[in-house]
Amino acid sequence: MGYEVIEKYFPHLSETQKQQFAALEALYGDWNAKINVISRKDIENLFLHHVLHSLAIAEFIRFKPGTEIMDLGTGGGFPGIPLAIMFPECKLHLVDSTAKKIRVCNEVSQALSLHNVTTEWTRAEQVRRRFHFVVSRAVMPLADLTKIARPLVAAEQMNAIPNGLICLKGGELQHELMPMKRHTLVTPISEYFCEEYFKTKMIVYTSL
Repeated sequence: MGYEVIEKYFPHLSETQKQQFAALEALYGDWNAKINVISRKDIENLFLHHVLHSLAIAEFIRFKPGTEIMDLGTGGGFPGIPLAIMFPECKLHLVDSTAKKIRVCNEVSQALSLHNVTTEWTRAEQVRRRFHFVVSRAVMPLADLTKIARPLVAAEQMNAIPNGLICLKGGELQHELMPMKRHTLVTPISEYFCEEYFKTKMIVYTSL
């Protein structure tokens, strides 16, 4: 399943956005051959498993222009780069502790002329800026993600929901959710996308 799955759910993209999304296949195919930022077995599922999965956040919330968002543990740029394409008037800051992954994020962003993307090679705990939202697809318990994200979230509000953490999760979440505070919302991604892959995928939002 290729780029057409993006237009299926987001039919009102600009020509620039269409070109940027379509270009991801060649860019990540090339970089993956060099660095392996995505599982070699999974690169053929780039648009479904990585790009569209990231864009579930764009279905959950339409960020207002000027929103500043940090992608914690971005890896090769997910969900940060798809969100940067979708929301060109927002600022995305991609953070990862692995230098080669940040290099890929930089190269892909430059190739796509994404002027709203900045990157930082560091641990999230070392970041000294604040953001309206922290997003993540990192494989880390929710309680740990929340602890890291809390000091990164700004006080001033500008979106339809309070500032906080939005993360993409899969599998059984009951155990992870138990210690979380009550301001946590779990939304099945299958509410947005009908493909089988999303049946066990969730968006977890918690205000911080």
